[in-house]
Amino acid sequence: MKKVIKNKILVPVLAIVFLVVGSSFKSDFFEIAKQIEIFTTLFKELNMNYVDETNPAELMDTAIKNMLGGLDPYTKFLNEQDVEAYKINNRGKYSGIGAIVRSYKDKILIVEPYKDSPADKAGLKAGDEIIKIDDIVLKDVEDDTSELLKGANDTEVTVTYIRQGETKTTTITRAAIEVDAVPYYKMVNDKTGYIVLSKFNKKASSQTKEALINLKNEGAEKIILDLRGNPGGLLSEAINVTNLFVPKGEIIVTTKSKVKKFNRVYKTKNTALDTEIPLVVLVNGRSASASEIVSGSLQDLDRAVIMGARSFGKGLVQRPLKLTYGTQLKVTISRYYTSSGRCIQSLDYWNRDKEGKAVRNTEFNDFKTRNGRKVQDGGGVLPDIEISALKTNVLTKALLKNHIIFDFATDYYYKKKYNNLSDFTFSEADFKAFKNYVSQSDFNFETKTEKILKESLNNNELEVYGDQVKESYKNLLSQMSAGKIAGLDTHKKEITTNIEDELIKRYFYRDGLYDYYLGNDEAILAATELLGNDKEFKELLK
Repeated sequence: MKKVIKNKILVPVLAIVFLVVGSSFKSDFFEIAKQIEIFTTLFKELNMNYVDETNPAELMDTAIKNMLGGLDPYTKFLNEQDVEAYKINNRGKYSGIGAIVRSYKDKILIVEPYKDSPADKAGLKAGDEIIKIDDIVLKDVEDDTSELLKGANDTEVTVTYIRQGETKTTTITRAAIEVDAVPYYKMVNDKTGYIVLSKFNKKASSQTKEALINLKNEGAEKIILDLRGNPGGLLSEAINVTNLFVPKGEIIVTTKSKVKKFNRVYKTKNTALDTEIPLVVLVNGRSASASEIVSGSLQDLDRAVIMGARSFGKGLVQRPLKLTYGTQLKVTISRYYTSSGRCIQSLDYWNRDKEGKAVRNTEFNDFKTRNGRKVQDGGGVLPDIEISALKTNVLTKALLKNHIIFDFATDYYYKKKYNNLSDFTFSEADFKAFKNYVSQSDFNFETKTEKILKESLNNNELEVYGDQVKESYKNLLSQMSAGKIAGLDTHKKEITTNIEDELIKRYFYRDGLYDYYLGNDEAILAATELLGNDKEFKELLK
């Protein structure tokens, strides 16, 4: 029997009634009341009469998650622990061991220990698998075990972990962990400054402002703002960051909802820090939400040149609504529209395909920037200048999603050592080793084309064409499967970039990765070159 380390919250049906009724139109009242009554009766009868013993809390938890799961991935029920984690994420401060982790049913995987954090000082490395925390064996625990790593400052926690097949133990002294929104800024050359904005917590605008002031004091006359991989965060901080570069009174974003009080126009409220400094903003497929508000509005106002790859495409706004017993409902309340009036939401969660997946927008509407340049809605922010190395493909996405690159980097780290960043290189032989690693792993993913072919093989209609055609289908599927390994060479550049990113973090932490970027990253090099050509830069914004 698995232990439970935290209480699951059963939201009273009455609270749901008040929540739904309070935010719905009066014409829906009867239907809502009817459905609540049906559910209440069903829930009661099920728990009283089911043949085996039921757990009401678990049943309700499943019901809530399934109900919300049919809407969009951002509308979620937050129990007490989730609410606290949500606050910590926005606050940018917590007490713990200082590491990014990934939780599994039987272990916690260290993804990245922060430099000089308690986890780092205790010797934990990316790829370490924690299997025991103090006297608690994680495979015996039912809930989110990563909570066990958090605790008051100066308290100790002993962890047992597996590294490269060997079991080890270490004691970690917890401490206050500051999660910076701007983890890095530096001069690229004598006139160009580079700022990494990695998240939009409460520190985002103040730290971006501080970085901008310091870089200007060092001689920066041009700025590169890197939003790649930034998943978003606080809407207010997105407005304040944009406000650093555009004057007071500019419309940055508008939100539209079926609830009138959520229809709002957000304008800049402060005096800008610098409305003239040439600015390039870098984005990629993992730049989302608040990142897209900043990049999209700076593009709409012709205040910056956007470079990189098409952004994620999240144009939905969430707000936490308080429920009972310290729980909350994080619910999508509106869509946001950038300065030109476009919504960059790429997936339609209301209209789904036969498999129940959200439909991706393929038809885009044209809008105009302040200077009359054409921009489009419905598919993220499309850069003014695209960088091919930042574009993603299904193979690279699958390698990342299945953690193949991460696991390869873990093995590589213990086989090869680098003492200096200048010595780091990922050679042809290393890439060949990666291909061998993939071929020997259980890595497999199914493309849409393969799925259609497999469905055709299982369709009785194919029998009409005889065994020869059926055999051709099987041969084609076999060739496609083999072709995935060959596809590693096709996308070698993008895959190598992701491997290098993962490896450099292992050897030289995040600071080392950003230092490496300054001299090697294609997007930064292209942005620096563009900023060095005033005529071309200004021409792009006309």
